[in-house]
Amino acid sequence: MKKKIGLMILPSLAVPLSAGNGAWAADPGEFGAGGPVAPTSERPGGIRGKLHDWNVVVGAGAVYGPKFEGSKDFEVMPVPFVSASFFNDYVHVGPTGLLIDIYKVENFKISASGGMEFGRDEDDSDHLKGLGDIDSGAKIGGVISYSLGPIELSAGIDKIIGGSDGVTGTFGAEYSHMVGQFIFSAGASATWADKNYMKSYFGVTPLQSARSGLEVYDAGAGFKRIDLTASVTYLSSEHWFIRGQAELGILTGDARNSPVVQKETQPSVMMFVGYKF
Repeated sequence: MKKKIGLMILPSLAVPLSAGNGAWAADPGEFGAGGPVAPTSERPGGIRGKLHDWNVVVGAGAVYGPKFEGSKDFEVMPVPFVSASFFNDYVHVGPTGLLIDIYKVENFKISASGGMEFGRDEDDSDHLKGLGDIDSGAKIGGVISYSLGPIELSAGIDKIIGGSDGVTGTFGAEYSHMVGQFIFSAGASATWADKNYMKSYFGVTPLQSARSGLEVYDAGAGFKRIDLTASVTYLSSEHWFIRGQAELGILTGDARNSPVVQKETQPSVMMFVGYKF
């Protein structure tokens, strides 16, 4: 689905942007017991100062990627982006939803998450005609992460309420390193999905087969894809940044063998310009 491609790429923006120098990090004293910090040349007052406190990032860019997961056809899609952090970086809001850190100790963190699963429309591609739409649904879940210097390991699980009514789990690792005004990042992840999810996105029922011409297919639970990402972020000033990212998704298991899938490799590229208050 068109909405989904951008959201698959944007979540990793938050990690490199927090790995920079002091100009890009949260000010530790701004939420202390002493109350609001007085405006300075580095921290403005008023609304702009509040946006600075909240680590608000806004931006826009474009993604060139598949029309749907498994598509052989590609398109360019605009990608807006807004994110913010509250309460001393314990609450994060971004394009994929809400993340609340409920436990932190040294390099270990447990977070609760919420968001939306945007489903899929059969109008996204002629290849999907006859399969019907997959409705949007709410997502609730959790994430466990552990940092080892520049490397972050993570594991997350999401339950979708509505839509596919499925469960997905993602296991990944990401490396970020700053050199001058550049942040270089690379990551890898694997995504598992239960039978409900796989049946919705990759299965074909007898009725769908009759309408679409695709063969009947029963997709079972398992790992559905592996993703490899690489990005470069240039911090052009204290507030502005430019980012380029490339991603290669590889469908696996029953997802790869589904008649819904036209191509098992799913590359995408993104260019993005942002501003941090």
